[in-house]
Amino acid sequence: MLCDQQRDNALTLSQQEFTFICRYVHEHTGIVLSEGKREMVYRRFSRIIRERRLASFSDYCRLLQQNPEQEKTYFTNAITTNLTSFFREQHHFDYLLEHELPALIRNGGQEKHLRIWSSACSTGEEPYSIAITLMQAMQGLLGQWNVKILATDIDSNVLSKAKQGIYGQDQLEELSKAVKEQYFRQGKNENAGRVRVAEDLAELITFKQLNLLHQWPMKGAFDVIFCRNVIIYFDKHTQQELFARYYEYLKPGGLLILGHSENLGSFQRYFDNVGRTIFRKPAALAQAKAV
Repeated sequence: MLCDQQRDNALTLSQQEFTFICRYVHEHTGIVLSEGKREMVYRRFSRIIRERRLASFSDYCRLLQQNPEQEKTYFTNAITTNLTSFFREQHHFDYLLEHELPALIRNGGQEKHLRIWSSACSTGEEPYSIAITLMQAMQGLLGQWNVKILATDIDSNVLSKAKQGIYGQDQLEELSKAVKEQYFRQGKNENAGRVRVAEDLAELITFKQLNLLHQWPMKGAFDVIFCRNVIIYFDKHTQQELFARYYEYLKPGGLLILGHSENLGSFQRYFDNVGRTIFRKPAALAQAKAV
């Protein structure tokens, strides 16, 4: 019997199979795969083929056609990329701490509501970094406010890890000693060498599975939306449609924060650029229309 490595090496991915998978990915997730992603497709789906005890990519393509609902979760989890870290792109959190959150607190009025959405939260480092920033900015005021962070992702596996809030010590290397001590709890016994986010931090966040191309069930508008390092996987038309939807879900004056290599394209005309990949919906402007 072939070992797993020998079996993977025996698999071939034809151009027809690669084209089918790319089209299937686009139809179900909106992600655009170029020829440069061929090796990634081969590597990730070889694992699924092995787990399913199938003989070829052709068999897997047939399985996707015959049982799309059954395979949807596995397929989506295999193709999505989940690279993240605590306080990744630090300047975004600095802007929140030094400028945006103080202004929101000053202008909170009687309602004292604050809503932030991490729309591609991966394994949770981004929303927990947002929560830490909120707690640092609000300090003793947090109990007087209705504060909620929504964290969504298409991948059910990474959401499960995010909800647990358990991380290796090495993932906290870049954090200060004060942040580690205040917002994380050391694991013991079988969890030695790992940490769990503090309970009061976790209580600020609600995790939900969401495909950005499907209906958004949230009610109300957000003060800040993070959509970082995910737009680059969509084609231009889908990007513009998503920007229009984000615009509608932002409060007047709210922020949309993108990843370091992303931009709004033609939708830039509806926003003010207030920082590096930080965009503000003007407080008074005619409704933007989807492109």
